[in-house]
Amino acid sequence: MDAAGSQVEEECAQYAGQLQSGFVTTESGNLPCKKIIHLIHSLDVKNQVTQVLQECELQMYTSVAFPAIGTGQARQSPAKVADNMLDAIIVFASQKAIQHLKRIRIVIFETKMNSEFYESMKKRQELHTHDSDTEESKLTSLLFGKKKSAEKKQPFVLEKKVELVTFQICGERQQNVDDAASWIMDLILKEQSENIISDELIENFDWSQMKTLEDLQKRKHVTFQFESNQSTPRIKISGISRDVYLVSMEVQNMIHKLRDTQEEQSKAELVYNLVEWRYQESNDSFITFDKLTNMQLEDAKIAKKTHLTVKIKNKNYKVNLNTLQANDDQGTTISIQRVPKNEGKL
Repeated sequence: MDAAGSQVEEECAQYAGQLQSGFVTTESGNLPCKKIIHLIHSLDVKNQVTQVLQECELQMYTSVAFPAIGTGQARQSPAKVADNMLDAIIVFASQKAIQHLKRIRIVIFETKMNSEFYESMKKRQELHTHDSDTEESKLTSLLFGKKKSAEKKQPFVLEKKVELVTFQICGERQQNVDDAASWIMDLILKEQSENIISDELIENFDWSQMKTLEDLQKRKHVTFQFESNQSTPRIKISGISRDVYLVSMEVQNMIHKLRDTQEEQSKAELVYNLVEWRYQESNDSFITFDKLTNMQLEDAKIAKKTHLTVKIKNKNYKVNLNTLQANDDQGTTISIQRVPKNEGKL
């Protein structure tokens, strides 16, 4: 605060008592940045980091720098703080709708804390070594920047063990043997086919989709080849005709589901930019719902529904959209808030 100057201190005093989301944003004062986000004391470091990251994306900031929150006067364990901060960044990085925030820095003033944050990063890297496009790689990209992409995706083939069949053909004359071999080859080729599926979303296939394809390849007589050197990414499916057809339908369904998911996430992001639904914590503070639940609540309100069941901390609550009260099976009641972010658009 001393480095920022008296102007920032006066601005903080001006916003005192107007806190709704656990932080206030001021001008940068004498610091070399655009804005300063001031957090209110809380032991929930993960939630604080999440709120700041969401605010940065909402305000279209491209970078943000955090201190090791809670390791000062709050005296929280540096290892716990490292885990909580990185967990929040990983969850944020896993959202496909991120468009603006490209760089996250964690500034550590005490060198002895470096090892705590390093170990936390290393632990996550070991958990995700199977996939280059995991949440860990996105975390690394946000924290350290993206690697220059000299790496264009190479065509990728799922390995499949092929059992060879050998035909021994005997005949009175060579011509008879050749005719029989040609007839067998024609039969084999008639049963073989290939199909190429082209779609932009193919390059977004993650580990779960690749696992599904691997299972299909084990169960059906097909092979997959990924070709990313085309203008549009594509999959070539080769094998027995009936299996190629069935597997092609499965792949098309996977692409449709992925497209539906992305469209739902985009809509949820749009709704979140306009209105925020929150539920009350035990300490009377309000926590923002995840974006999909936020969208479902807003859709239910627009449709003039009276009730909607949502999950709060892994428990089902029935929300009364008229009274803004949520009740679980044990009779626990939680207050709900709907906070428009732009009154002129709602």
